Amino acid sequence: MQPEHNMQVSRDSVLKIMDEKDKIEKEIEALMGVLASNSVGMHDPLVDQEGYPRQDIDVYQVRHARHRIVCLQNDHKAIMKEIEKGLYTLHSSGNQGEFDEAMEEDSSPSGDPIAVVNKVTPGSPASLAGLEVHDKIIEFGSVNASNFQSLLNISFVAESSIDRSVAVVVLRDKNIVRLSIIPKPWMGPGLLGCNIVLPENVDR
Repeated sequence: MQPEHNMQVSRDSVLKIMDEKDKIEKEIEALMGVLASNSVGMHDPLVDQEGYPRQDIDVYQVRHARHRIVCLQNDHKAIMKEIEKGLYTLHSSGNQGEFDEAMEEDSSPSGDPIAVVNKVTPGSPASLAGLEVHDKIIEFGSVNASNFQSLLNISFVAESSIDRSVAVVVLRDKNIVRLSIIPKPWMGPGLLGCNIVLPENVDR
């Protein structure tokens, strides 16, 4: 009976770590919103051509947000390693199936599509991840119908997740499809290699 107890604790501990990961992602998303409200990204200059602080943005707020984002991204990398180790332990113990079932129950996607894919470039990160034209995006990382404001939300999640896996849930031919995309520079423009539009902008 003792081994079963250990497996249960291990499973619960992984789920707890994944909750922490979600909290980190949500905070990063909120901070990215701060940058978006100032119309800057992680690397845009904060001084004008003469070297003075830009007057069109809140420089202090942007600097603080950027610093916090970098710290959180480091925390995210560390926690992802913990999750990988936990999943490996569960797999080795033969308890992975129960964990997967629990995850499916806890993470069933809900809400309306927030965007629709209308172009995917072959060989791009989006293409390699299995994203297809006409896919309706329900979740992109921590962005979903409950917190979606504009397509910039998706752009900022991609920008804050370069070279890291982002969970994507799409509706394809009335079926829910779960994908994992890794935003990164490639031969084409952008970090994803696809074009997305708001659902209401899709020709019906």
